[in-house]
Amino acid sequence: MARTPRSSATSAETPSAAPARKLRVLVVMHADLVPPQDRSARRGPTIVPWRTEHDVLSALGELGHEARPLGLRDDLQVLRSALDEFEPHLAFNLLEEFHGVALYGAAVLSFVELSRRAYTGCNPHGLMLAHDKLLTKKILAWHRVRTPRGHFFPFGQPIRAPRAVRYPLLVKSAVEDASLGISQASVVHGEEKLLDRVLYMQESYGTDVLAEEYIDGRELYVGMIGNARLSELPVWEMSFEDWPENAPRIATERVKWSATYQRKRGIRTGLAENLAPVVRRDIARTCRAVYRALGLSGYARIDLRLDAQGRVWVIEANANPDLARDEDFAESARAAGLAYPELIQRILNLGLAWRPAWKQGGGTS
Repeated sequence: MARTPRSSATSAETPSAAPARKLRVLVVMHADLVPPQDRSARRGPTIVPWRTEHDVLSALGELGHEARPLGLRDDLQVLRSALDEFEPHLAFNLLEEFHGVALYGAAVLSFVELSRRAYTGCNPHGLMLAHDKLLTKKILAWHRVRTPRGHFFPFGQPIRAPRAVRYPLLVKSAVEDASLGISQASVVHGEEKLLDRVLYMQESYGTDVLAEEYIDGRELYVGMIGNARLSELPVWEMSFEDWPENAPRIATERVKWSATYQRKRGIRTGLAENLAPVVRRDIARTCRAVYRALGLSGYARIDLRLDAQGRVWVIEANANPDLARDEDFAESARAAGLAYPELIQRILNLGLAWRPAWKQGGGTS
């Protein structure tokens, strides 16, 4: 099957790589992920932890913008001083946690918004909803979007087996991203294994835990770009070419982040092929419904499962997906004809165009 992009991301809404004006961009990231002066390791086979930060900064430089990295850990005064001194046109948000808590990332972005500064990516409200996987499920169920049934285990409360369970279940943190803590042991087939895995996740990561029905099927990802107007990037798929026959095909932490393990198990991502037109339409409708229901903005990635009956299941919405050049989001944009610098410029433009409450009310930046 020919690999023909289906996305509308190359429409007139797509900016050219050459920016209309030079911008001052404050690139906000975790303090441990500020790229070193010697960035040669980014060109090697090793997956360096600061690759996204490096790639975004490099693309901003290619575009002619003045980009300044800012590392944050647990002090908002550092951000406030940078906003006052650098006076950026906007902040490029790459922060995924603050004070070691993933949910606090949305609070930091709220501070940027309260400072009446433009920013890239999802708004704080959408970030908060997408990070809370249980709340996301409730909202999607209200909007009749198909998502696996889940069981919630609050941190610090007695762990009890739920009633009316349909095994197998996939056990994961209710708030963490990037497959943190997910392994083959995360898929459980009985009560004893379920309770053991929930306890392990709570003790290891200190968060609420979600156990949701495991959907056997194809692992699909769809990148979304836009505010009021939305574009879907081509449907992307993770394939497991050298996988143990009876092992669940899931994106574990090693699958996501170990290049050695990816090579060993033949983990590949690329354009999803052999999707019937009706399934493609269902995927597009579903992803747009998720984006709207959670109030997302800027860009996001919707993670899906396609079962043997052709039903589309929403696993989660990632409102702050990885933007590295060689990651799925940028690769799917490239398949749609959107080069990496163009993608970064488009994200900048959407950040400048986003209208939070203070702009809607007539405030000035």
